[in-house]
Amino acid sequence: MNIILLSGGSGKRLWPLSNDIRSKQFIKLFKTENGQYESMVQRIYRQIKTINHKASITIATSKKQVSSIHNQLGNDVGISVEPYRRDTLPAIVLAALYLHDVKGISENDSVVVCPVDPLVGNDYFICLQQMLDELEKNDTNLVLMGIDPTYPSEKYGYIIPHHYNKVSSVAAFKEKPNARDAKTYISKGALWNGGVFAFKLKYILKIAHELFEFTDYQDLYTKYDSLPKISFDYAVVEKETKIKVVRFSGEWKDLGTWNTLTEAMNENVIGNAIIGEKCANVHVINELNMPILAVGLNNVIITASPEGILVSDKVQSSFIKSYVDQFDQHVMFAEKSWGNYLVLDVENKSLTVKVTLNPGQKMNYHSHSHRDEVWVVISGNGHVFLNDIKKEIQSGDVIPIAAGTRHMVVADSELKMIEVQIGTDISIEDKTKYSPPSI
Repeated sequence: MNIILLSGGSGKRLWPLSNDIRSKQFIKLFKTENGQYESMVQRIYRQIKTINHKASITIATSKKQVSSIHNQLGNDVGISVEPYRRDTLPAIVLAALYLHDVKGISENDSVVVCPVDPLVGNDYFICLQQMLDELEKNDTNLVLMGIDPTYPSEKYGYIIPHHYNKVSSVAAFKEKPNARDAKTYISKGALWNGGVFAFKLKYILKIAHELFEFTDYQDLYTKYDSLPKISFDYAVVEKETKIKVVRFSGEWKDLGTWNTLTEAMNENVIGNAIIGEKCANVHVINELNMPILAVGLNNVIITASPEGILVSDKVQSSFIKSYVDQFDQHVMFAEKSWGNYLVLDVENKSLTVKVTLNPGQKMNYHSHSHRDEVWVVISGNGHVFLNDIKKEIQSGDVIPIAAGTRHMVVADSELKMIEVQIGTDISIEDKTKYSPPSI
């Protein structure tokens, strides 16, 4: 089974735990059997591998999310990187070309595309296989998953099948309606469009060449910024005549807001917090080192992270995006392929960061032109390279790094450091990368 997981968006509706780098699918909120927490992307990846350990998974995502994916899933997962943000059609086309040109998947193979962030049970993945089975029939070019609606939602598009069977041809598509029209559609057997598609690889490659001018994966990647922002539904699905929908009646929740996300949580408190006895339907998620106390509240979500603090009525939490857009803020926390960093202090000419490297991981070998740095090792051990000279480091060591110095740190055990950046122009653009020295 070839699966493309679409992982995009900034997840501002889940601020302050999400930002441009850590989107909602990377927030660890779901407790596993061993008591650890996992994210949406970790959950769906684990579910797929449990159902079909041979499944080939490729994640279509932006450049900003690559480090988070490697941090949470390791380096073996395939990643189709979008150099610029476009809509679902360009993302799916680029991922399909990645499968064909980079991973060597035959154009006769089938592919299923689904979002990375729904909360689903194992029967969801059984339905994916049923979609692929339908695709093998000669009268079908495209197969969709239709979600049995639980209420007349205005958030989703609707698929109207010709009949009520498990598998049906499609009669019509309806854009996101008002509640009254949604109720009418449901009375006619309409299904929610969950954004899940199955097709032969050659099918989408043929359409791609009809719509875009390119030769291969690398050529399209180079031209990606010139591609139109257009959805797969509009450009492909609504124009296809040989199309079927497979009805899915199992567990499926779109966890796009704090209101829907807290409904899926199996505990009311994550982190250092206390909820008073007279509170009702209150959830607290705290990533800070200070405690939170909630007293006498009803239907409230409280979330705290280095990015900020949200206190909101749960229903109104669906509308926070317009307010979050007004913030102009430095990213305060991010997961990287090598570990994570947390910004502790921001001044006019300095930036103080807590850096954690996972065992065996290393940063890029690089230099800065406009700032000096000082590293203070808090715990762990490893070694640094300064202009190709290797030096062992351990807890208590202080490493001054002048502007222009090529430097890299390697963690032998988990390594925690305080990094102080001092300069007149501190920015992520001030970085020159080099080939690493021999370790």
